[in-house]
Amino acid sequence: MEWINDLFVSHSAVQALVVISIITGLGLALSKLKFFGISLGVTFVFFIGILGGHIGLSIDRDMLSFAESFGLVIFVYALGLQVGPGFWGSFRQGGIRLNLMAIGVILLGTLLTAAVYFMSPVGAPEAIGIMCGATTNTPALAAAQQLLSQMDLPDSGAVLGCAVTYPLGVVGVILAILTVNKIFGKASRHNASGKVEDENNTYIAEFRISNPGVAGKSVQEISDIAKKNFVITRLWRDGKVTIPTSDVVLQLDDHILVITEEDEMRSLVTFFGEKVDKDWNKKGIKWNRIDNHLVSQKILVTKSSVNGKKLEDLKLRNMFGINISRIYRSGVQLLARPDLRLQLGDRIVVVGEKSSVESVSRFLGNAVSRLEEPNLIVIFIGIMLGLMLGSLPVPVPGMETPIKLGLAGGPIIVGILMSVLGPKVHIITYTTRSVNLMLRALGLSLYLACLGLDSGAHFFETVIRPEGLLWIGLGFMITFVPVMIAAVLFLKFSRLDFGTVCGMLCGSMANPMALDYANDLSGNDKPSVAYATVYPLSMFARVIISQVLLLALL
Repeated sequence: MEWINDLFVSHSAVQALVVISIITGLGLALSKLKFFGISLGVTFVFFIGILGGHIGLSIDRDMLSFAESFGLVIFVYALGLQVGPGFWGSFRQGGIRLNLMAIGVILLGTLLTAAVYFMSPVGAPEAIGIMCGATTNTPALAAAQQLLSQMDLPDSGAVLGCAVTYPLGVVGVILAILTVNKIFGKASRHNASGKVEDENNTYIAEFRISNPGVAGKSVQEISDIAKKNFVITRLWRDGKVTIPTSDVVLQLDDHILVITEEDEMRSLVTFFGEKVDKDWNKKGIKWNRIDNHLVSQKILVTKSSVNGKKLEDLKLRNMFGINISRIYRSGVQLLARPDLRLQLGDRIVVVGEKSSVESVSRFLGNAVSRLEEPNLIVIFIGIMLGLMLGSLPVPVPGMETPIKLGLAGGPIIVGILMSVLGPKVHIITYTTRSVNLMLRALGLSLYLACLGLDSGAHFFETVIRPEGLLWIGLGFMITFVPVMIAAVLFLKFSRLDFGTVCGMLCGSMANPMALDYANDLSGNDKPSVAYATVYPLSMFARVIISQVLLLALL
């Protein structure tokens, strides 16, 4: 039976693949189970890894480190590619506020850590290790270890504190999100205005022109005067409907269908004169039945020659006599602004006569088969650039040790930049949603399996030490309490939706496992966008705070 020993026990490349596959496969199988209607999803892979490490499963240390690092890098880079298109809009609209909220969560956890030190028998290095484990932040632990080494102090207490509290640090955020969801129920998926959250960043309204100041002016003149983001897609006049081009002159009593952003709605009512009381945003509207000779069709951008071009430069309205109302990108609806650059994979909603729409379809490509194969060159180049950025030392005034973005920070930032800036220089960064989800799931599963296997070897023997249970309890408090307080306050008193708050909390706690759970719970990518918005600053803050707090407590 030597082959069994070679397959499961003797360290080799094949043995490492077999062990990781067993842990991942069993964990993913268990992820389908629900207890009291609750499922922890992919986090089961982490617990199976801990169990495997406890019963003696192990793989070569170098292979373990490589697989864990590679899985994390794949996950965060694919995440950056996915959320990049929505990242800038999120940062402009509420990114500063989200980052301030994340810093508030971090400071609350820091105060709890200081209280743990002063009110319990836990030493300073152990307290910092407990905080790093509770917030699943290994870069912060590494920074604390370097500081302890410079001061000729042992770091074993910090390492043990992190190892013991890390598992509940992973689960604590998930339990907090789950608890908040149970408390708020369906209301947690509503924003302050009472609307169910979705990925729609556009709003459709019908107006009757009753403002004399608008009548007699062309669509282009009105756009220049209003200085608002909107698109007029249909014009009803004397019982006939037309596609209004830029030189069409509006008249009193004309009815127009306008696509805009909801925040612009009130000012547009004043501008045009009267909003028609009809809901054009409800689901199930049969757009092709509204008018006899006009059709509305989604066209997929698949021609590389169009990638990175601005809508205003393509002059589609003048060339084909059509209107573009909305653009779907990575699950987000965008307003068809003239300065918006098209990307491969965009789905454009085109309104016009059937023959004109067919001409636009040929111009933009609309060939799904061209996008089935991802651009692997860009993926590997992006990962390389992300690792280079993550390894770049950044000096911080007053600190001897420079800070690095690390394996998680560098790739996610480069992924965001590649997805946003790539089309501007005609680099194809598009991956299908299914490919992106596969990369993220593969990377996260690989990372969790190796992380659990590494933690499991000494997990239970540390827990049974006299101080082990105390450390676990204190770590869970540092994880759970700040997240719960922040979640309840922000959902109660801010206008942020459930998914965005969850993503912000996961980013502030540097917890990709909880992010995956939040994405499943919210049913969209809003948690991922919020996570990417706050993660870089949160990671920097935790690395700095771990060292500053350690110096203050010693």
